[in-house]
Amino acid sequence: MPLKSNIDRHDTDILILGTGGAGLFAALHAQQSAPAGTKITIAVKGLIGKCGCTRMVQGGYNVALGGGDTVERHFMDTIQGGKWLPNQDMAWRLCEQAVVRVRELENEVGCFFDRNPDGTLHQKAFAGQTADRTVHKGDLTGIEIINRLMEQVLSRPIEKLQEHRAIGLIPTKDGSALAGVLTIDMRTGNFRFVRAKTVLMATGGGPTMYKYHTPSGDKTMDGLAMALRAGLPLRDMEMVQFHPTGLLAGDHTRMTGTVLEEGLRGAGGQLISHSGQRFMFDYDGRGERATRDVVSRGIYAEMRKNNNPEQEGVFISMAHLGPDNVRKKFKGMVNRCADSGFDLAAGKVEVVPTAHYFMGGVIVDVDTRTALEGLYVAGEDAGGAHGSNRLGGNGVANSTVYGGIAGDTMGMDIRKMEALRDPDEDVLSSEIDRARHPLTKPPALVQPLRQKLQEVMWDDVGVMRNEIGMERGLKRIAEISDELTEIGVAPDNLAFNLTWHDWLNMRSLCDISEAITKAGLSRENSRGAHFREDFPGPGDMDASNYTVARQSEGVVEVTRESVDFSIVRPGETILPEDEPETLVAQQ
Repeated sequence: MPLKSNIDRHDTDILILGTGGAGLFAALHAQQSAPAGTKITIAVKGLIGKCGCTRMVQGGYNVALGGGDTVERHFMDTIQGGKWLPNQDMAWRLCEQAVVRVRELENEVGCFFDRNPDGTLHQKAFAGQTADRTVHKGDLTGIEIINRLMEQVLSRPIEKLQEHRAIGLIPTKDGSALAGVLTIDMRTGNFRFVRAKTVLMATGGGPTMYKYHTPSGDKTMDGLAMALRAGLPLRDMEMVQFHPTGLLAGDHTRMTGTVLEEGLRGAGGQLISHSGQRFMFDYDGRGERATRDVVSRGIYAEMRKNNNPEQEGVFISMAHLGPDNVRKKFKGMVNRCADSGFDLAAGKVEVVPTAHYFMGGVIVDVDTRTALEGLYVAGEDAGGAHGSNRLGGNGVANSTVYGGIAGDTMGMDIRKMEALRDPDEDVLSSEIDRARHPLTKPPALVQPLRQKLQEVMWDDVGVMRNEIGMERGLKRIAEISDELTEIGVAPDNLAFNLTWHDWLNMRSLCDISEAITKAGLSRENSRGAHFREDFPGPGDMDASNYTVARQSEGVVEVTRESVDFSIVRPGETILPEDEPETLVAQQ
């Protein structure tokens, strides 16, 4: 298939990759901040509003709206929850701007959130937080936000490239700036190179390289894999968040691994072992309301105690809160469990820790700029805001806050950019050859390799880690990667060739799995989501550092950099002296 016959060249001014909360908010803000006549294009692997992780958000949106809560309190919870590893300037801006963004979601985007009888926004309890600050729409908050954003974007003169998969960041010849992005038009199988003055990478995370995971299978860390190949620095790559309560419904259904939201535990849900005992207070004084990393490890420890292969997880029980009350407050969760044959309201539901969110990502500044001119990153692709552990409710806040900031920043920066940049044609050809590689190999199934990778990551680089396991995992990842290079896809018809895209998905997952494992080996202490049984202590908080992974000539290397305590140091607080140390969350 000749190269010239299947590549299209396309120009725009602002290109946004991804249509989750970050991408859609960026499109709206870019339209407001950019000069008149600026061409804005959004490209998405699937369909606008129908893919991505924001749509899957159940719990809610963290924002300090008074009633004893403050931005300072939200910030301190975020820093302490992240075990002093967050970029403090990013965390502060997240907490501060969440107040602005939630009003924008209501008054400009058109979201309807649940309210109290007096008309104020209802805010529920989430684990690891000292106030009830999680705004929500029942337990289907993400659907409300993404549907309203989708309506706004679809009504605007914004170019939409749906079912366009981004596969490569293409720099200029001298490597000083980004020229554009290579994509595949999945509807035809043809390559399309999109030049742009500014590019936002908001493709989301999606740690689906684990046996149990919450995101849909098409979320495969493509953005971070592209950034790694482009030589960009990625921080905190070892920090994979496991949500404690993923539905365990059996290998026969993809419902296994999907989240039973944190609000269940915030409302008083109890975790019960197979022996019928409530166990979380054995691991933390906060019980089921401890942070996600602590609860996940508690569940995993209980799972280890059980030698019956037919009883893998533990149970969550809500019946003591009253079945009718549970059905009313958690309609979405009750229906989800009922679809899988479980009664959440009156019975017990088996759960297991499930890979949920990725705290690591591209190193950015507080305005979402990266080390590569013309490239911006927001949402789950960006590292720094959460450190080693994300508080429930901070994810969708992070996406919408920094999506809006990215749109504003690109709209301003583009005023100083006079012309589109020419790409390095050698890099462009190399990325095309890389994507076409499986078309030159004997066809074979990719899914067995993906299942093998998921077992490796769950067993060796999962909830609890150690050097022996991660070294073994690194070797097994390399073996799987080598196997992948030897299997291929029939090149007869590339239009909607899902096997080809399965191969590309797997390539991204292998690359990021290697980075996760090497970063995990580098961190010889336990912080947040990263727990090493051979180094269980957190290390010196005052000497905190974060990992930085880079790829050069195909080899991933990990270094360390010191955390900048720009606002508050370990042992200090920015709360007023007369404010109580804890504000007990109300039921």
